[in-house]
Amino acid sequence: MAVENGSSAKSLKGGSRNLTFGMLEQLGRAIVTGRYDNERFPTEDELTARYAVSRTVTREAVKMLTAKGLLRAKPRAGTTVQPPSAWSFFDPDVLRWLLERKFSLDLLRHFNELRSAIEPQAAALAAKAGPGAAYHAIEAGLRRMEAAEHGDDDTLEADIAFHIAVLEASANPFFLQFRDMVATALQTSIRFTNRFKGRGADVAAHRAVFTAIQAGDARGARAAMAAIIGEVMEFIDSAEE
Repeated sequence: MAVENGSSAKSLKGGSRNLTFGMLEQLGRAIVTGRYDNERFPTEDELTARYAVSRTVTREAVKMLTAKGLLRAKPRAGTTVQPPSAWSFFDPDVLRWLLERKFSLDLLRHFNELRSAIEPQAAALAAKAGPGAAYHAIEAGLRRMEAAEHGDDDTLEADIAFHIAVLEASANPFFLQFRDMVATALQTSIRFTNRFKGRGADVAAHRAVFTAIQAGDARGARAAMAAIIGEVMEFIDSAEE
């Protein structure tokens, strides 16, 4: 059986749910990374035979990909791959597949432009919200970052934990919807900036965010978070020169 990501042939294994998600993963990655840019998308019969699964599994996987904006099914026209403008970029799977494509500074810039519109305001809201479980999670994230400086924690995971905690502490249900997206995309963003700088995250800058939140200083929290993201944008600009 052909495998969409170009690896050696293998069969999908497991129960119906596992088969569906296995097919979703392989087809989604293939679509986003350009496998079907100049090639017709397979029919239901072809997919069923290629993956050695039931029609039910095939239809469910295609249905999920359609919900993510990657495919469109039309009567008598079959199923076609949609252009990137139709993809659901806030879907963690779609974003993860995008980040598996050839590294793109444009994608990194777009992501951080989105961060600059969300995270500073989330920090300000966290400062207004005051102490709570989510507030303490920010402090825990900062402590992890400090430990990572001494090799006692994972630098990437600690940094992500801090930023996700700030989103959660905002108590804004719309901002909370960005958690998975931010966690996924930050993995690439942080790796890039850390590699470019030759060091890990600026713990002092993150401490400034926490200190402002702790003091209930919404303006200071917003400015401190904006400074962190602004530094990332400067690195991206420098890398393009």
